[in-house]
Amino acid sequence: MVSKKVKIVNATGLHLRPAGVLCETAMKYKSKITFTTDNNYEANAKSVLGVLGACVKSGDEIVIHCEGEDENEALADMVSSIESGLGE
Repeated sequence: MVSKKVKIVNATGLHLRPAGVLCETAMKYKSKITFTTDNNYEANAKSVLGVLGACVKSGDEIVIHCEGEDENEALADMVSSIESGLGE
């Protein structure tokens, strides 16, 4: 298992559109991909409803956790997507 803390940089946080982009990124990998928020909420990164349920706002930090055969590639791609603003 690998993990990394990353800050949400897009101005609107993880609302529907960026949550969809995050899920699309996660779905490309076989690994289990989750994230935890500062208040210990754990969400499945492959579930739009799970991501939206985390109520992540701009400036919040989350910890991405990847576990599986392609975990390193998945983590790098997830972090890159978040740091680039998830398409916004």
